[in-house]
Amino acid sequence: MDTFAAIEQRRSVKKFDPAHAMSDAEITRLMEAAILAPTSFNIQNWRFVVITEQKRKDSIRAVGYGQAQFSDASAIILVCGDRTAHAQDTARYWRNADASVRDQIVPMIMGAYEGRNELQHDEVMRSGGMASQTIMLAAKAMGYDSCPMVGFDFAKVAELIALPENHEIVMAITVGKALEPARPRPGQLALAEVMVRETF
Repeated sequence: MDTFAAIEQRRSVKKFDPAHAMSDAEITRLMEAAILAPTSFNIQNWRFVVITEQKRKDSIRAVGYGQAQFSDASAIILVCGDRTAHAQDTARYWRNADASVRDQIVPMIMGAYEGRNELQHDEVMRSGGMASQTIMLAAKAMGYDSCPMVGFDFAKVAELIALPENHEIVMAITVGKALEPARPRPGQLALAEVMVRETF
């Protein structure tokens, strides 16, 4: 599918076919696209929890205000982030770069993030957001629909997935076959209202 077509056709679907199951190969393909999303310093700080077991999906629905997308979608992808990715064998993020580039950039990573908790959090949100959009567009290109979701109890979901202490949940994305199309777009602001040239 053309990239612009995927952007135009991606919608937040509310009703999924509970009988449809994604294959392992499809999930792998989707997540291989996700890990091509950009991250600062290439620290690849996103982490993905893919949930397809019905019992687990139902458990998330129970702490997600009863929203049917959680139990009816083929998969829930919990997009998370590791705040300490900057401190974990950072040379591996640049292992394929020329030594001169690697030797210059790798020491900068710790200097940028160590001891800066707010920046670590912000970077998790930025990286997770970019990965989330990548997942949704890739899903659309594969013939699937999706819905980005934050309507759930983050603390309880963290318990359900045994989220490590140094990780954060960015959002959930439900992916599956739509039972019915999304509602018509409610109204986009004019481009002139949201874009300026050079400066406000």
